[in-house]
Amino acid sequence: MSDLTQWQPASLPDTRTLQGRFIRLEKLDVACHGDGLWKALEGPAADRRLWDYLFVGPFPERSGFDDYLAGLEGSTDPWFYTVVDQQTGAIDGFLSLMSIVPNAGRIEIGHVTFGASMQRTPKATEAVYLLAKESFSLGNRRLEWKCNANNARSKRAAERFGFSFEGTFRQHSVFRGQNRDTAWYSIIDSEWPAVQQAFETWLSVDNFRDGQQIRTLEQLRGN
Repeated sequence: MSDLTQWQPASLPDTRTLQGRFIRLEKLDVACHGDGLWKALEGPAADRRLWDYLFVGPFPERSGFDDYLAGLEGSTDPWFYTVVDQQTGAIDGFLSLMSIVPNAGRIEIGHVTFGASMQRTPKATEAVYLLAKESFSLGNRRLEWKCNANNARSKRAAERFGFSFEGTFRQHSVFRGQNRDTAWYSIIDSEWPAVQQAFETWLSVDNFRDGQQIRTLEQLRGN
């Protein structure tokens, strides 16, 4: 967006549920979602690598996990959503909108904490799509994705979702007693229509046969 004469500051996220085909995103509520999140993130089938690049966890005790979730529920920035399976009602994880700067039209998708049940599935892609769509619907001009520069899984995900790599902030923070370099990615509003179209085509019924994708997101974006 080069002409800002008509632009207004972005709106803030609210408690509306964001509906998708595979999942819905509900405002995180410990009373409603706590049991499901504990099972998805710390249960017997949980991904043991899940917490490797997160600033908290893992949680050996449920009480500590619930205290953590209570802090997430009460936060306004980050603003947390729980991922709920549309068919089964099972809870698969959470993620947030964060670094919310309405006057600049800037927002970030972060705290992506997906249980093993949704990793590398359409549910994960749809969760990011729904938050990206919401971000630009709120009037933001820029959507960010940041991760530890050593986190190959997160970097690959950002590229697959259509974020552009902008560079690495060296010695950006201290993570668990070690240096963290941070990789920065973004989608800006002029890029969003093409990225959105690729997401929606990829998520459509016609793009799957026997549960397998026919065309990748990269193919649909032409890169």
